[in-house]
Amino acid sequence: MSASRSELDAALQAVAPLLEPRHLPFARGVERFASERIRPLGASDDEAPESERAHEYLRLLREQGLLAISVPGDDGAIDLRAICLARERLAAASAFADVMLVMQGLGTAPVAFGAAPALRARVLAAAREGAPAAFALTEPEAGSDVFAMATRARRDGGSWVLDGEKTFISNAGIAAGFSLFARDEAATQQAGKTRLSAFWVPAETPGLEVEPLHTLSPHPIGTVRLHGCRVDDAQRLGESGGAAALAFGTLDRFRISVGAAALGLASRALEEVAAHVQRRRQFGQPLASFQLVAAAISDSVAELEAARLLVYRAAADTDHSPAPASGGKAVRAEAHRASAAKMLATETAFRIVDRSVQLFGGLGVTRGSVVERLYRDVRALRIYEGTSEIHRLLIAKEWLAARGNPSSET
Repeated sequence: MSASRSELDAALQAVAPLLEPRHLPFARGVERFASERIRPLGASDDEAPESERAHEYLRLLREQGLLAISVPGDDGAIDLRAICLARERLAAASAFADVMLVMQGLGTAPVAFGAAPALRARVLAAAREGAPAAFALTEPEAGSDVFAMATRARRDGGSWVLDGEKTFISNAGIAAGFSLFARDEAATQQAGKTRLSAFWVPAETPGLEVEPLHTLSPHPIGTVRLHGCRVDDAQRLGESGGAAALAFGTLDRFRISVGAAALGLASRALEEVAAHVQRRRQFGQPLASFQLVAAAISDSVAELEAARLLVYRAAADTDHSPAPASGGKAVRAEAHRASAAKMLATETAFRIVDRSVQLFGGLGVTRGSVVERLYRDVRALRIYEGTSEIHRLLIAKEWLAARGNPSSET
């Protein structure tokens, strides 16, 4: 069963003041595509070989023109509201397909923001044609604390030598290349504190190896190890020692779209609940007639609508902000909204999916049911691209900084 046109129209109408006229037909086109092409595949994501399914989704997304939406323009421009509209609808059909869409943007944004023109043109063009990209920032001992990064970048003549380990890297194992961040040894020594540099590292670079990982929700992910990997200086992204702004600028944009994916998962859960509580009977009456069931649904509907408004408000803020130099954060009066949207939407979606599982009873925890799959899909969203705990700190810091509180400045 797919979402009715009335449900789609209601969701679009709620955020229409935050969209441009072009966004409405785009969203309806993605909805048709997701219902007709993606949802049938999504039902078997757990059984399909991850690499095969990843490439299948990339092919379909390319044919639909959605990779051109996810991958930044040659000038670094991103239509974040279009990405959010696409992620919300794709995630409702398949969380796997949603990840494949966004990784093309997340993996190439540092290239769009910081690469030399020839490298930028080559990498972005390949990504739009479906060459998988990856964003390699997280390490075993450097998750939320980026500046604890241990992967080293050492200058050697006209090239750089990379040594270290990245983990929980989406698309590891299938990526054509990695936007990879490392501690710049020379810049760190000169500054007396950690300075990062970034590089585009092709997957075939000697000394690079990948070990697959397996998470609750299927998609290609793994650990990337670098043993004396050598890349040319032409593959450096941004200024030497200045890649922290590149990393944070990329995440600052794309983390809002994580909230949109969460909306899609929650919407799908409510779609399944609506059918179940009217069909399922207990004590001689449908579940929908019980007050506690109605209360759970009411809370979920209200929370979902509030989260949706915040996500698209944050996306509109970002789209209307001038593009920052070198991928750094845009200066916005309400910069905290990016963190607020990501945190609130993912926490809300988790509650909605959890309630949905509860309303399904034993069927909700049965492997293979839609809500069981959604429960596994939604859990990681509260962790990646900044945990909810980190975003709670950022919200207060950025909100206070905008109001001139000196204690919030770094």
